[in-house]
Amino acid sequence: MKSSTDPVQNLAKLIACPSVTPVEGGALTALQAMLSPLGFSVERPVFSEDGTSDVENLYARRSGNGPHLMFAGHTDVVPVGDEAAWTYPPFSAAIHNGEMYGRGAVDMKGGIACFAAAVARYLDKNGELKGSISFLITGDEEGPSINGTGKLLEWAKAKGESWDAAIVGEPTNPDKLGDMIKIGRRGSLSGTIVVNGVQGHAAYPHLADNPVRGLVTLVDSLLYPVFDEGTKDFQASNLEITTIDVGNTAVNVLPAKATAIFNIRYNDTWTDETLMAEIHNRLDKASGRSKLRPGKKTPVNYELIWRHRPSHVFFTHDEKLIGTLTSSVEAVTGNRPQLSTSGGTSDARFIKDYCPVVEFGLVGKTMHMVDERVALADLETLTQIYERFIADFFA
Repeated sequence: MKSSTDPVQNLAKLIACPSVTPVEGGALTALQAMLSPLGFSVERPVFSEDGTSDVENLYARRSGNGPHLMFAGHTDVVPVGDEAAWTYPPFSAAIHNGEMYGRGAVDMKGGIACFAAAVARYLDKNGELKGSISFLITGDEEGPSINGTGKLLEWAKAKGESWDAAIVGEPTNPDKLGDMIKIGRRGSLSGTIVVNGVQGHAAYPHLADNPVRGLVTLVDSLLYPVFDEGTKDFQASNLEITTIDVGNTAVNVLPAKATAIFNIRYNDTWTDETLMAEIHNRLDKASGRSKLRPGKKTPVNYELIWRHRPSHVFFTHDEKLIGTLTSSVEAVTGNRPQLSTSGGTSDARFIKDYCPVVEFGLVGKTMHMVDERVALADLETLTQIYERFIADFFA
């Protein structure tokens, strides 16, 4: 079997590259070496923005007459953590008991390795494509996602590129291959609440204004009542407080400031604008409550700072894309996949503005964990699914 048609060999080459965000680490070079012999033209633009690291990306295209299919993903990986806790070195691509170990094995170098193998096999059998395939691969998915897929899409569009459909190769299956295709995602919005008080002695609270009391009131207003009960296509919106901090280590001092950070995953009941307005309204109303601030008639002195840019909710309706992928999964695995919008965000949130997009990849049980690993049998199965999809999509 030629190396590019073998997903195991492809993945071993990618894992061997220590491409922890935002470092390229040789991973894009390894992918280019797989795609160039298959007739892909490859470009590797670098994007920059003040306050962030430069990020190298890859865009590869093999052109033909017919629809244009994009495969999207990322070669960057999260840090390995305690390397001594790994059974095998995290960039060794060691194989044991039918599994390959390594950071990025399932999230998501494995998906890239399989799609490259699927394209190679299809070309070996058919010679030509009845359309075009492009790889849109970033090195900034696990990081701030500023110099990655969003800018790569803008760059490609400015060059005249357009797409008819896209697959993101994220690990979507919870237990076994064929479980789940992601056809949408909830949005994500984060913010910081800062409550300013008056520092003082814990024994003389009337001379101070404890910001913790105000912060508790504000946080409570965001947790209850719930934002919604969910919709036909999405889980209920859910807000979580992820950090509370006062920067105070003294037991007898009331702090001058208290902060809380929150993240809400929201469904199509909301837009980012309507959700921001709802959160503002809740905090404004709560700031006037005095239950936890006896003797304080002034509102809680707070600031609300929105963090980063929101990730918008989206839902894909394209019947050809969803139907073809569903049939391909069922034909290879015997399982009819669930169509889901669960989970976190992915770079599909950028792609949905350019073409219909779905996500399908490996089983994600070990992603981001020590001893991240993938079954070699799953690599072969996913490659067969992707090859079947390519054939049916261009049929």
